[in-house]
Amino acid sequence: MISKLPRWVWGGAWLMAFIAGFINVIGLLGFEHQPITHLTGSASMLGSAIGRLNAPKAVHFLFAIGSFMAGCVLSGLLIQSSSLRLGRRYGIALFIESLLLFASIPLFQVSHEGAIYLAAGACGLQNAMATTYSGTVVRTTHLSGMFTDLGISLGHLLRGQPLDLPRLKLSGIIISGFVVGGAAGAAGFDIWSYSILLVPAAMTLIGSLGYAVYLWRRPDDL
Repeated sequence: MISKLPRWVWGGAWLMAFIAGFINVIGLLGFEHQPITHLTGSASMLGSAIGRLNAPKAVHFLFAIGSFMAGCVLSGLLIQSSSLRLGRRYGIALFIESLLLFASIPLFQVSHEGAIYLAAGACGLQNAMATTYSGTVVRTTHLSGMFTDLGISLGHLLRGQPLDLPRLKLSGIIISGFVVGGAAGAAGFDIWSYSILLVPAAMTLIGSLGYAVYLWRRPDDL
């Protein structure tokens, strides 16, 4: 079991999951109709392209997967830790994520595949940025782990074992954030098309500025 999580972890996890769900649904509704925030679907589509000897599509999915990985690499270079703690270089990571999302919008509007790569890089950066807290895996761009935790906990409950309530709460928060983000993205896409990506781009920009203020007030954390 994990220790009691501070309030900022709950709120931050929900917002990051909201952003990821928002971006992912734009990828699914957009010109390529493919997931952006996680690699299972992209890897399956890569396998399909290889099996059908469709070289251009295989290269596309390789670039999409590579872009996500590049975002993870950049996060590792910036944050240099797998433990989530306020005061690290999350503000810089959020700022770069924001720039990538802003840059993807005009490319989405002309159906350029580079938009997928920029958005995937932003999501890889975000997912690697929030890795673990107090022993709990925190993944905000995909839900397999969260649903797995819920299923395991249900099995434990049926066996009469004690529940890890903070872990269950975190799983529920991330799942709800991702679903609500997807709903908001879909509703916005039907009205404003790809311009709706300004919402997650602005949210990450505001988050980066908030971290800048935090670090300015806490120079010992730099």
